[in-house]
Amino acid sequence: MTAFDFLAHAKRGKEIFSILAKNGFADFLNQADAPPNIWQKLLPQGSHSLPAPVRVRLAAEELGPTFVKFGQLLSMRPDLLPHPFIIELRKLQNSVSPIPFSLMRPVLESELKRPFGEVFDEFDETAVAAASLAQVYFARLRAEGSLVAVKVQKPDIAHTVAIDLDLLGWLAAQLHQRSDSLRPYDLPAIVEEVRKGIIQELDFHNEARNQRFFNSINPHPEQVFAPAIFDEWTTERVLVMERIDGIPVSAANLPPEQMRQLAAHGASSLIHQVLVVGFFHADPHAGNVFVCPDGRLAFIDWGLAGHLTRRLRYALADFWIASVEQDAERIVRIAVELAPSEAHPDLREMEKEVTLTLREELNFAIGRQNLGRAMIKLIYIFGQHGIPLSRDYSMMAKAVFSIEELGRMLDSSFDLRAQAEPILREVQSERHSAKVIFRSLREFVSGTLSGLQDFPLEIRRVLRRLEHDNLTINFQHQGLNNLEQAVKMAANRIALGVVIGSLMIGSSLIVTTGLGPRLFGYPALGIVGYLISAIFGVYVIFDIIRQGNNKHK
Repeated sequence: MTAFDFLAHAKRGKEIFSILAKNGFADFLNQADAPPNIWQKLLPQGSHSLPAPVRVRLAAEELGPTFVKFGQLLSMRPDLLPHPFIIELRKLQNSVSPIPFSLMRPVLESELKRPFGEVFDEFDETAVAAASLAQVYFARLRAEGSLVAVKVQKPDIAHTVAIDLDLLGWLAAQLHQRSDSLRPYDLPAIVEEVRKGIIQELDFHNEARNQRFFNSINPHPEQVFAPAIFDEWTTERVLVMERIDGIPVSAANLPPEQMRQLAAHGASSLIHQVLVVGFFHADPHAGNVFVCPDGRLAFIDWGLAGHLTRRLRYALADFWIASVEQDAERIVRIAVELAPSEAHPDLREMEKEVTLTLREELNFAIGRQNLGRAMIKLIYIFGQHGIPLSRDYSMMAKAVFSIEELGRMLDSSFDLRAQAEPILREVQSERHSAKVIFRSLREFVSGTLSGLQDFPLEIRRVLRRLEHDNLTINFQHQGLNNLEQAVKMAANRIALGVVIGSLMIGSSLIVTTGLGPRLFGYPALGIVGYLISAIFGVYVIFDIIRQGNNKHK
């Protein structure tokens, strides 16, 4: 992360820091050692009595598009943030006041590489939707005569986003370095991940690919669909797609039976996307799902999509089944199987927290059945215990939470279990089918045979190195680090013992022979030899006792 240039972006820096301080985050700015002249002068005084999640949302809305999008992406990470923050950040609205078409027209014509009147026979210059990054217009293509929606990226938005993300990156790095309480969250990594998500959304090719892929794998186009893409006119900053003449689910006013049917279709589609295909709409809230005149549901805004591997899909199916069955032990076991090898969670404590969450959110005896909310809380528990599940798992939890809300908006008696049950049976049948078992067996046999084929080559390589005398084998035995020192100490003591014994024997021979000179009537050399032996002996005994005491400390 490059250093943020406060001089070049002093105005934006002051604006951001002042808004953060006004909403009660001055302590974080002090911890980050932000330049005081940027934000402390004329500091606006705000009420800090609101809960922290609410203040975070309000600050993001006031800070503008980058921070709104940042908050929306963070709301898809229940493994990083507590549940209250996730719920509050989901309230961030992506709709803003539109800017004049005169400012959007240069972007449109630059991407089309011609005057827009040559492409569109009709073009309504009044935006039908305005978001933080782009605006949408209705038009009619000149060549095909098709009614289309044209999504145009706002001018210079990429540059504005880059400046804000650089400042966020600097702030995250400072807090990570200086705040012990925030260090476990690894804020720089979070900012970098969100940066990638926003950059991905700024390229409309990704959204176009996601919509095309969903339509290609959608088994029930008569029930749900995504707008078709007009590839010829779609670029990085302009997306031309089928026009949807529908209304948001939140505004739908249909007969109860039709509302129940729509809720079932939407939920079945999302569960099929998640569990069967492993590709799903990451944010199917009420504003991104439209009810069309023909009774179908249209999923729009595919800027972000989740992807799950076959292994993750099967594990997720087990998660859902264990959650409904209130089997906390099995849930913990599945999470541990998905955890990295270096994770060492407290299984007993984690099982206790999982049990409490299941009782709070999936208590069917009293009619409480919030699978999406339960998944969000469970993923946060795993993250707190050092089991960071895939980012796509977090996106899945938020998608399930959104579709559950949408279902209850259409049908007050909506039960996600009823929609999930047949699809879960399908997944279980798939994973235990003869085709899957045969494929696994074939992969095992193929891998084994490949290893056996390589075995003779490896043997020849070892023999060749032996032949040229350049084979080296390194052994490392744990627990023998002080072996060399211990052997040296023992050898020294043995040598000293031999010297003491020799001195005593020599001194005794001198004393018995009666050789002069004499000291106190005894041979002087013998007396000196005894004294030296005694001194050495006392030293050896003292050293042995000292070493023994050190080992017991």
